[in-house]
Amino acid sequence: MQRATSSVPGLPALRRGLALTLNAMAAVGTLWIFGIMMLIVADVISRNLLAAPIIGVAEISARSVGAIVFLLLPPAALNGTLIRSDFLLRGIERLSPRALHLLDTLFALAGAGIFALVAIAALPDTHDAWVSSDFFGVRGVWTLPTVPFHLLVVIGGAATSLAFIVVAADCAAKIRMPRRPLP
Repeated sequence: MQRATSSVPGLPALRRGLALTLNAMAAVGTLWIFGIMMLIVADVISRNLLAAPIIGVAEISARSVGAIVFLLLPPAALNGTLIRSDFLLRGIERLSPRALHLLDTLFALAGAGIFALVAIAALPDTHDAWVSSDFFGVRGVWTLPTVPFHLLVVIGGAATSLAFIVVAADCAAKIRMPRRPLP
């Protein structure tokens, strides 16, 4: 139900800049998915043809899922492309567009709060991973630091929260807009 345009003065430039940044994050996530796919294909070919698996593919793939999700969430929140059922919302919009904008505002504020809490909750683990130089894998064979993965959860959670705040401001501004006449 949300649109990519803004009703708040000065917000279109902020939204465009934020959208550009968040879409760049999504592009990195998309390229990461492609890279993981290629790594898995190479591992399968290596296992079957050369009887020599690529070490660490399972660990990289498992850790990458969460990081990719947190790279793709912020632009989805900002652009209003998160999956949701809107059959009830369409009925509410017909009866009262303002009520719909109020619900969208509340949804966005709840999303902002939840993802801010996710980012805050991930901070201690990120700090611990940084301080302890935490790695996963088998020492002496193959290891990868966990800090980048933890950091992407923090950054992605904070960026998603910010995206929801921008959406909430836009939806709240639409509540005050004059009602359009029925056709």
